[in-house]
Amino acid sequence: MNLAFIPSPSTGVIELGPIPLRGYAFCIIIGVFVAVWFGNKRWVARGGKAGTVADIAVWAVPFGLVGGRLYHVITDYQLYFSDGENWVDAFKIWEGGLGIWGAIALGAVGAWIGCRRRGIPLPAWADALAPGIAFAQAIGRWGNWFNQELYGKPTDVPWALKISEGTNRVAGTYHPTFLYESLWCVGVALLVIWADRRFKLGHGRAFALYVAAYCAGRGWIEYMRVDEAHHVLGLRLNVWTAIIVFVLAVTYIVISAKVRPGREEVVEPATADPAEDGGDTATDAPAKTGEDTADDAPATTGENAAGPEKDPVAEEQAPEADGSPQKADKS
Repeated sequence: MNLAFIPSPSTGVIELGPIPLRGYAFCIIIGVFVAVWFGNKRWVARGGKAGTVADIAVWAVPFGLVGGRLYHVITDYQLYFSDGENWVDAFKIWEGGLGIWGAIALGAVGAWIGCRRRGIPLPAWADALAPGIAFAQAIGRWGNWFNQELYGKPTDVPWALKISEGTNRVAGTYHPTFLYESLWCVGVALLVIWADRRFKLGHGRAFALYVAAYCAGRGWIEYMRVDEAHHVLGLRLNVWTAIIVFVLAVTYIVISAKVRPGREEVVEPATADPAEDGGDTATDAPAKTGEDTADDAPATTGENAAGPEKDPVAEEQAPEADGSPQKADKS
């Protein structure tokens, strides 16, 4: 009998009149807010404009939610399309079930669209957002606590998670894998922040470091879980996914550092400002053109300096030369 354990909430829903406030959705929303807020601070520090991260997140977040749900439904299709199951439940995202792999993959597509519309390099934006995403995952994992899901093997350690009897679960105390992953994600965020300051990571390498570090933790945490999952060669599917993505992320860091060393100097194109981009100078430019200089040249040539004689052709052209700057100003 455990004398100490982490209790689970009796319900994952708080009824506010006719509006149900679900703990899982609440954690996701808070996580998104933290990611955008912190990403905006990093983006501005990199030389970007305030609000740009939020503008692009409008594209990335919906794509990420759809991608996360698709990955979960596809990899756990038996929960929705096997005999006795209702396929409509696949749309009930508030009941849990978001795959981070699909969320990042499809979210990147949405971010690419947003960045392209703003003329911003996607790798730079991803670097700014990377630790914020890790913090968001740390917060989002507590949604699994509200739903009493994705826990680990039975244990009697003092920090064990107490699970109550319910659908597809047996009462008992288990490893709180949601807590392990939450703490790991906080560590990943701090690692990325430190490495970015220490090594001036750019061109997507900060984001790749976040991906690699997360995968390293997800591998052993996934191995502890006891929820139903597909296995390949004796390992859970998500373990293989973590291994493959980890290798790809590390490979990207190595190749990117050689091909594009350093960090981007400009992450967001500035709004055109006539006072700053030389607009006034361009307006006055006709007064300094080579054409005017050529018209003034006869006055300084050696021929004019040698005698009082004047060239009649130059005298006829002189009025036009004097008026040329006025025509240029009008245009």
